[in-house]
Amino acid sequence: MKIMSIETYVVPPRWLFLKITTDEGIVGWGEPVIEGRAATVEAAVHELKDYLIGKDPLPIEDHWNVMYRSGFYRGGPIHMSAIAGIDQALWDIKGKFYNAPISELMGGKCRDSIDVYSWIGGDRPSDVGRAAQEAAEKGFRAIKMNGTEELQYIDSYKKVDETLERVDAVRKAVGKDVGIGIDFHGRVHKPMAKILAKELEAYRPMFIEEPVLPENNEALKEIASHTSIPIATGERMYSRWDFKKVLADGYVDIIQPDLSHAGGITECKKIATMAEAYDVGLAPHCPLGPIALAACLQVDATCHNAFIQEQSLGIHYNQGSDLLDYITDSSVFSYENGKVSMLTGPGLGIEINEEKVVEMARVGHRWRNPVWRHSDGSVAEW
Repeated sequence: MKIMSIETYVVPPRWLFLKITTDEGIVGWGEPVIEGRAATVEAAVHELKDYLIGKDPLPIEDHWNVMYRSGFYRGGPIHMSAIAGIDQALWDIKGKFYNAPISELMGGKCRDSIDVYSWIGGDRPSDVGRAAQEAAEKGFRAIKMNGTEELQYIDSYKKVDETLERVDAVRKAVGKDVGIGIDFHGRVHKPMAKILAKELEAYRPMFIEEPVLPENNEALKEIASHTSIPIATGERMYSRWDFKKVLADGYVDIIQPDLSHAGGITECKKIATMAEAYDVGLAPHCPLGPIALAACLQVDATCHNAFIQEQSLGIHYNQGSDLLDYITDSSVFSYENGKVSMLTGPGLGIEINEEKVVEMARVGHRWRNPVWRHSDGSVAEW
């Protein structure tokens, strides 16, 4: 079997899909994208395909090493996202070749289902109590929300109080048994993160996410000393080498690698195993499309430390197209009692509606995240 072509499709709302076609007619799909940099990752995919055309798709570990190690400069969001999408598609082909889900080829599943959470509140969180109640009524047992708007290095206690009021509204709306993930989104600098982490304890959050930007991970030591809330991070970390120090330092409780950013299925399985050795939980980041979610679930199925999965159905970014629009059988992502079953079909376990992909690729997108500014005119973290 030989790889004949690698094609890419920029599709709404903000995704990039790729298709690998083989000479035996087996096709694999991947989702290589950095939100807001789809065209850049697309260019990287087409650079990397020079290593793959004409090759047997099955020796994935070797292909991964060639794509990563053959370049003198390596790593980072663009390179690792391009590798991630290609890796997903290679695994999809391998599963279809052996007529087995990817998880079966990685040793088999260790669970039948996994909890999922629903996003509420949008970029600038508002009306979160009502939204949380609606999610709970749909059966979700966990939600995630942005904790704050933009914050200065040192900001007012008014903004702290506003955050507490929002979380209080959610807790009152859903009761004590629904998990609340609070995403600081890297918007919070260390001085304010210490205050928020301590003040939020009373609401017993499931976790606080990215309490500081990953380039400031050394601050996690001090933040962890101010709170007992589990600390999560990892969506902007792209390889096992990025995760190595944060795991060894011991101040993170949950890691959140993104299967479309951190080298794909091959790399994220290794990252998850590293985390298990440090008694750290796994909750893969996935505000993306159906291919990325399917890849996450294949890894979740095989990882003892996976405990919850992000998914993007109805997320505020999905305007015009949503998670289920590009697959032929939406029942594979049916959520019951806040859980989703592991995928059992061959490969990724989903069937892409290629006609829909081609149609929407004609529409395309140039999605960019908002550019925020503080009242003094300086650029704020989004």
